[in-house]
Amino acid sequence: MHATTTSSYFPISLRMNGVKILIVGGGLIAARKIRFLLEKQAIIEVFANDLCAGIKQWKQENRLKFLGPLPDESRLKDHMRQCRLVFAATDDHAKNAEIAEWANSCNILVCAIDDPHASNFITPAIIDRDPVQIAVSTGGTAPVLARRLRETIEGLFNHTTGKIALFMGKYRSMVRNACPDLKQRQRLWENFLDGPGGAALHQGYEKKALDHLQLLLDYQKPLQGEVYLIGAGPGDPDLLTLKALHYLQNADTILYDRLLSPEILQRARRDANLIFVGKQKSQHRFSQDEINHLLIEHAQKGERVVRLKGGDPLIFGRGGEEIEALAKAQIPFQIIPGVTAANGCAAYANIPLTHRDCAQSCIFITGHAKKDGTLDLPWKSVIRPNQTVVIYMGLESLSYLCKCLIQEGLPPNWPAAIVENGTLPEQRVIAGTLANLPEKVLQAGLKSPALTFIGEVVLHRKIST
Repeated sequence: MHATTTSSYFPISLRMNGVKILIVGGGLIAARKIRFLLEKQAIIEVFANDLCAGIKQWKQENRLKFLGPLPDESRLKDHMRQCRLVFAATDDHAKNAEIAEWANSCNILVCAIDDPHASNFITPAIIDRDPVQIAVSTGGTAPVLARRLRETIEGLFNHTTGKIALFMGKYRSMVRNACPDLKQRQRLWENFLDGPGGAALHQGYEKKALDHLQLLLDYQKPLQGEVYLIGAGPGDPDLLTLKALHYLQNADTILYDRLLSPEILQRARRDANLIFVGKQKSQHRFSQDEINHLLIEHAQKGERVVRLKGGDPLIFGRGGEEIEALAKAQIPFQIIPGVTAANGCAAYANIPLTHRDCAQSCIFITGHAKKDGTLDLPWKSVIRPNQTVVIYMGLESLSYLCKCLIQEGLPPNWPAAIVENGTLPEQRVIAGTLANLPEKVLQAGLKSPALTFIGEVVLHRKIST
């Protein structure tokens, strides 16, 4: 077989009722697979030298067919060719690998138990709320982890999940006929699940749920677009809020920035239209006016549009300009705040933004210089004592910035630190003073994105061990 990686597996759902499946092995390992396959109404045939009690019972109940002891290679291959799937489930690891090799030579799907390298398919951990099934797979690398994840997910789905799926399947044709537009039909079902209809099904009231579904069908409205300005946080995808995740997974179109973690985009709806509108210095893929136009254009088509920004959308994210454009175009919008870069980077760098001994206030400023290289900042406000200063976009102007702060009255030994790739695994923190921080950053080769912290709170930074 070719070497496989975990990413090479593609999850599918196979219809098993009436399908012939060959199990090679008769012990407890084989019994665990057979138990699940019998629930799916598969036709089970078994080759084994010995049978455990459970398989003997199924044999007596005529729920499977026992073919006898393990045959030679030729006979086993002949029988494999009559089957859809083969499970090599003996207690002998080497024998399972050999059986898998024979099945592969016949181009038959085979799973060698606990041996993903010998298999060309593997069975995931499954949450079963018939007809709803959720499969958790680690590509065969960590079955115990897959089981733990399944246990966690199990608690999220109660016994009504399957009943809801059956209800939706029962009335699917009715809804399709009454609402032929695919996008509008998807929105209708989403509104049903999120509204009184879904709640009625959770409580077991099918008639009440059907009444609500009919109400949605009787009073269909043209799709109304809406824009959600979402803060994705400073980098760590786990800092995405639950509300942000909800809207991200319901969005038709997503306009996203440059510094967003790829893992965050992977949490979006699979069929969402992703549009990259990120900006770099002197390299703007879209101007702000063009971004505003895209938001309005897609919303006017009846789409739910997400504008996904790093940090918080209203802190140096031009969210205010987008709000003005949407309001002028009479496009409904919502703002979903995110963990700000200042809060996130400070927390992950163990720097308190305030401290009762030395910082009773905190100010956020931008270090983005004008074209002539100068900074237009309220210097007198910035250099106030008992204050923490957080500087966004100040890496390139750091040397000039520190020089200005010293000239305006802060001492050269005033504490300062810079955090690169804050909240991410590759985060780096360089601490020093206004006098030596620029040189330290230069020597370390720090690059954007980076955030600068100035104030005595830097001295209170605790380095975790």
